[in-house]
Amino acid sequence: MSKPIIGYIRVSTARQGKSGLGLEAQQASLIKFADAEGVEIVAKFVEVETGKGSDAMARRPQLAAALAEARRRRCPIVVAKLDRLSRDVHFISGLMAHKVPFVVTELGTDADPFMLHLYAALAEKERAMISQRTRDALKAAKARGVVLGNPHLADVRQNATASVKAAADRFAKNIAPVIREIQSTGIVSHRAIARALNARGVATARGGQWAAVQVGSILRRA
Repeated sequence: MSKPIIGYIRVSTARQGKSGLGLEAQQASLIKFADAEGVEIVAKFVEVETGKGSDAMARRPQLAAALAEARRRRCPIVVAKLDRLSRDVHFISGLMAHKVPFVVTELGTDADPFMLHLYAALAEKERAMISQRTRDALKAAKARGVVLGNPHLADVRQNATASVKAAADRFAKNIAPVIREIQSTGIVSHRAIARALNARGVATARGGQWAAVQVGSILRRA
């Protein structure tokens, strides 16, 4: 008999929930994971909620229900991406305190609670750096004489964000062939690919060490 798992799917806005945007992709990821690992999705909980704020857990009844069911069945909760649980490191830490195993399909089954904390922290740091680069671009625009708050501000923000995204896309395009070459040797998990990149001395876009979450980001962009 297949081992049971609990599926948890979350979209961040009511608009996404009504359109189904994101729901199908997450469900497909869970099904693919279940097939590959030989486990059975015995229950699935779907949440349409922002998940932000100090009362995030109170506003996510489906996650609370998933936790209760996982405790009852003594099985893990599986999500497609870590940010479907939360984008906040403290929230992730609170979930780990429930002593229910969480599995993130894009990270693989070897990502333990410590690694999930690390991935969440890296993602949070990346968002902070993108935000800082955007602020720096706006500051530079102001120095060039652009009056922030005028009708052109939206264009300035859009251009700054587009510039950051374009740089990230260029880096992903350059590093993707290296990752594909590593995959051709039989290395498939994001964590193992990150180790291979570090072993080869390949640096991230910011000159640091690779982690699985960054590999996943590159593959999505590429």
